[in-house]
Amino acid sequence: MSINLKRIKAERVAKGFTQEQVANKIGMNRSSYIKRENGNVPFGADELAKVAEILGHYSDIQIFFTLNVPEREQIA
Repeated sequence: MSINLKRIKAERVAKGFTQEQVANKIGMNRSSYIKRENGNVPFGADELAKVAEILGHYSDIQIFFTLNVPEREQIA
């Protein structure tokens, strides 16, 4: 199971949040958040839970996971 980073970004944009706003809400700087959203650094479980809560998906966090993410979009 992999984290679907495109879905996280799409939900963030749809909710009208900037990367900086989400970063501030989860207690990290923009640069650190961008690295996670772009897949350069993996999201920690607590970070992903906070992002899901901010985006209004805490109870259905599984929408950010997929079994069939193309390899170029996967987090190792």
